[in-house]
Amino acid sequence: MSERKPVVLVTGASGFVGGHVVPALARQGWSVRRAVRRPTGADDEVVIETIGPETDWQAALEGVDAVVHLAARVHHKHEEHAVQLYRNVNIAGTLHLAHSAATAGVRQFIFVSTVLVHGRSNEGRAPFSEKDILTPRGLYGMSKAAAEAGLRTLARDSAINISVIRPPLVYGAGAKGNFALLTRAVSLGLPLPFAAIHNHRAFLAVQNLSSFILRRLAHPDPASNFEIFLVADKEQVSTPEFIERLAKASGKSPRLFGMPPDLLGTLLRVIGRQDTHDSLIGSLELDISKAIATGWEPQVSLDEGLQLALSAQDA
Repeated sequence: MSERKPVVLVTGASGFVGGHVVPALARQGWSVRRAVRRPTGADDEVVIETIGPETDWQAALEGVDAVVHLAARVHHKHEEHAVQLYRNVNIAGTLHLAHSAATAGVRQFIFVSTVLVHGRSNEGRAPFSEKDILTPRGLYGMSKAAAEAGLRTLARDSAINISVIRPPLVYGAGAKGNFALLTRAVSLGLPLPFAAIHNHRAFLAVQNLSSFILRRLAHPDPASNFEIFLVADKEQVSTPEFIERLAKASGKSPRLFGMPPDLLGTLLRVIGRQDTHDSLIGSLELDISKAIATGWEPQVSLDEGLQLALSAQDA
């Protein structure tokens, strides 16, 4: 008789990160159960239309050994009017799922949070670390910080092992947001006004995020059932260098020109691209020594991650 495969429930399985994490888990011998909003008829899926404080997780969690919680409300066009939505999905929904998992006897819970719980920039300060006092910005960052606090309490009062991962900008094939915008701009040969930016930013290849999730599932800490990790690529580079490396990976010549950072920042805010300003102009450096101390090493370099992202998109 063959040995039973461990079962992992992945929320947000049909999203960008989920699309990479699910096959990585399967390759490592996990039996993956994908939580999806809309049925496709696949044998490995369970339909969860809405994540919130009243979601019924009983059937989805039956026989599950671990949960990887990727699903979240990330952006809303009118964020100021979406407070309850962020609370329902990112805070109450996360905590209800974690409580349900603990009750069902699930041994491990991986929660993908965000580096934005630290704020948007560490300009002029030391790299962010897990020991920092949190200063989240925006409803998204604040909701993730609140969820982390609730998970810490749950871990203290139950036997479930919880790992919180705080990634920076995650890039790879299928990524949206600023990575998609930069990729398109470089592909079209558009001039980009970032040559005068002298910052340092952490980025994370989706392959490296997947490998850290696998590492935590395979090697939970027996001495602590609640741990937080900052995870990023080893290289933390300036925005213009990231664009140059992206252009090289795509076989293009970068078209960078200089614009004073203050003027560029004002321009981005005026045209409604505050997220681009926050993600590309200031510095955001991370101390990833705690993640490295677990025995994890990033699988791919920055250049390799960019090559994988673009080659998959071209395929």
